[in-house]
Amino acid sequence: MWLSGYRSDMDSTKASALDAEAERLGLGLLRFDYSGHGRSEGRLEDGTVSNWLEEALAIVRAETDGPQILVGSSMGGYIALLLARALNAAGEGERLAGLVLIAPAVDFTEALIWANAPEAARRAIMEEGAWRPPSAYSEEPNVFTRALIEDGRKHLLLGGMIRAHCPVAVLQGMRDDAVPYAHALALMERLGADSATLTLVKDGDHRLSRPEDISLLFATLERMIEHAGAAAGGEDGRLPGL
Repeated sequence: MWLSGYRSDMDSTKASALDAEAERLGLGLLRFDYSGHGRSEGRLEDGTVSNWLEEALAIVRAETDGPQILVGSSMGGYIALLLARALNAAGEGERLAGLVLIAPAVDFTEALIWANAPEAARRAIMEEGAWRPPSAYSEEPNVFTRALIEDGRKHLLLGGMIRAHCPVAVLQGMRDDAVPYAHALALMERLGADSATLTLVKDGDHRLSRPEDISLLFATLERMIEHAGAAAGGEDGRLPGL
């Protein structure tokens, strides 16, 4: 299951490449757009972490069968961890076989937006309801609303230990100007009870969508599939039924 980043969508370079790779491996891939993103209806300005998490949770429950590997990019990596927490809290941890997180923007509303926003931007968020800084990835500016910031404080993870209750693989570029690699290191320190690996790409940027980055993603996914298959008792390390 693919989980996109903030203002990205299910037709991105990585998502489309992953779709073709899943077909080659004989696996299904579930992709969707959050409200206010891509092909989905709604306004970006109305979106919150709660909204997007609720949508992801509804989709995984309605549209998946058997253990899933969640592949989340940027905000999608954060949503994947929140999704794992919600499923395990509901007694549905068996739905997850593993997480592959690409530059995971954990607690991004607080740790990456609010913490780094200048005072004028904070005033705009609190008094005017939104801050619209330029985007490095689009001609349209980003939109960070008061609702997004305040809602995000209900979903903070980095203040304590984080449990996914399944293997976690993190891929992180060291030239990422949106999610610094120190952020990935902080996440790894809090995944102490789960099997977790971190791969740093020395010259990788935030997108990690170059051919060599896509190859790294595929190799990571194949290892995750083999691990999940072995854990589930599949033949030759494959997931049962494949």
